[in-house]
Amino acid sequence: MVAVSNTSPVSNLAVIGRLGVLRGQFGILRIPEAVRRELGRLGHGAGRMAVDEAIGLGWLAVEPMADRDLAEVLATSLDPGEAEAIALARQTRADILVMDETAGRAMARKLGINVTGTLGLLLREVRAGRIASIGAEMDRLEKDAGFYISSKVKRSFLEAAGEA
Repeated sequence: MVAVSNTSPVSNLAVIGRLGVLRGQFGILRIPEAVRRELGRLGHGAGRMAVDEAIGLGWLAVEPMADRDLAEVLATSLDPGEAEAIALARQTRADILVMDETAGRAMARKLGINVTGTLGLLLREVRAGRIASIGAEMDRLEKDAGFYISSKVKRSFLEAAGEA
């Protein structure tokens, strides 16, 4: 399965000590250079070390952009990491793009790219029995990573995991 990510899912999972979720679900996760640069500025020491290790091991793979035109057009309305991740997903014909930002997800879907986010990945882990509670993971995301989850979304994922 070809998977591409932008910055926030990687950084948020790294901060809560769950970066391995990405490797477990995708084997290799591709990121563009803009995402690598953004991850290099991650202010959480242990999270940044985990990201650096994943890049060093090669399962978090930085891939060059063959055609920057789409990324440049997308960057007029999205941040560089989102724009390049969408362009890389198109370039690699990715099966899935991992992205949390609403505007980026909407643009990716307009371009026919399948999208999931951090919470979707964690829900898969709960359903597979590899994580005990999505509620606990959402609490850690909010507290430790500053990840905003609306009460409606939180309730939806708790219900989907059978924790409501």
